[in-house]
Amino acid sequence: MDNILELTNITKIFPGVRALDGVDLNVRKGTVHVLVGENGAGKSTLMKIINGEYIPETGEVRYKGKALGQRSPI
Repeated sequence: MDNILELTNITKIFPGVRALDGVDLNVRKGTVHVLVGENGAGKSTLMKIINGEYIPETGEVRYKGKALGQRSPI
């Protein structure tokens, strides 16, 4: 089964805080995924990177095999 969404080596830094550090995530078409973690683990930050609200310092987001550059939630 092919991946519909791929995140590779995602890092997001806020002043004084490394929210995400080298995160990889692959989502296959037709599957359901759940992010679980303590408060401050980076779950919301990762979702905001996927939807374009935040831009990661490093890494790549690919949708259906195509790299997504800088974008907005719109």
